[in-house]
Amino acid sequence: MRDPAEKSRQSMNLPATEPVVPLMLPAALDGHDGTNRARGANRQITADTDLEAVRLWLAEYASSPHTLRSYRKEVVRLLVWATRTLGKPLSSLTREDFLIYEQFLAAPSANWVDPVLPRRGGTRRLFDGPLSERSRRQALGILCGLLNYLVAAGYLAGNPLALRRSSSAMPARTRRIERYLDHALWQVVLESMETWPQASARERQHYERSRWLIRLLYHTALRASEAANAQAADFFQRRGRWWLHVIGKGGAEGEVPVSDTLMADFARYRAFHDLAPMPLPAESTPAVMSIAGDAKRHLTPTAIYLIAKEVFRRAADTLEPTDPIGAATLRRASTHWLRHSAASHQADAGTDIRFIQKNLRHASIETTGIYLHAEDDRRHAQTTQAGSEPEAAAVPAGSLPA
Repeated sequence: MRDPAEKSRQSMNLPATEPVVPLMLPAALDGHDGTNRARGANRQITADTDLEAVRLWLAEYASSPHTLRSYRKEVVRLLVWATRTLGKPLSSLTREDFLIYEQFLAAPSANWVDPVLPRRGGTRRLFDGPLSERSRRQALGILCGLLNYLVAAGYLAGNPLALRRSSSAMPARTRRIERYLDHALWQVVLESMETWPQASARERQHYERSRWLIRLLYHTALRASEAANAQAADFFQRRGRWWLHVIGKGGAEGEVPVSDTLMADFARYRAFHDLAPMPLPAESTPAVMSIAGDAKRHLTPTAIYLIAKEVFRRAADTLEPTDPIGAATLRRASTHWLRHSAASHQADAGTDIRFIQKNLRHASIETTGIYLHAEDDRRHAQTTQAGSEPEAAAVPAGSLPA
């Protein structure tokens, strides 16, 4: 039987996306008769099952692959959980059901996180373990957006997640970002890479690509998806200075300054693969190529992520004997930590916060403000110094009253 979502996509000429879930739902669970379905005439979409409606919502994000993957993951989790655990379609879920789901996200049962389960297919493993509070907030926020969309489209009568307490919303971002590498750990990462074996051609290929990628992510503060999509022609000169054109979240475009040092690293990487040192204006070669230097194949964001994780793991192994706490931090690090590290180190160097905001392409300067660690350091030093007691003067023996 053909996926009804695919049938709907073709009839509406929508952008192609992967199937929402790789299984067919029986009629009782397809949402056609969901108890939360809107039955009025004010319908804005032609979708008549939950999969069709969800597929349409995902199609709204077809131009933003990273967002699409993130949103699809959360809706797949909910659909599979609701149909398997509750025997309900999405369009019949109530506020009580979502309270149970939130508890489930905090402590999924063993059969949901079984490492034996495959990553793909109808019996796929959808969880690696319990979701953190932050991840749960993000998941429910995504699902709330889906339900709002379906209500506005006249598909659902109401949004059960709209009843969540306002205190459950993400708090104001006042705390400094903690998922970053301080200057010392960043140096450990760089120095560790110079100890990698390079005896074979494969080892040299792996070293050169990892060396270039880790520097690219740090010096440009790119997200993994942005680095995966970047190509040589995105590097360009203006008034004698190099810039990198970036297409970020939601298709938003930006330009990031590129230092001469990073361009020298890029030239080295390209020369290793027998390319001209400097990129050409119309060159479509990926900025980060496959390990063998395939000039026509981009890496996936997942591949970018895994390469960075290996760099951090090797650095952690090097640091473990002398600094186990620092090693533990490196083992937790990921590609996004390099983005945070770049912003934090730029702030430490006194870079204007408005420039950092543009470099990271933040919509709000308040978001950028969470990287100002140096300001906290100065506040701590001056506060503790002001509150310290002076050293007690020596008291001559016998001068105290008996």
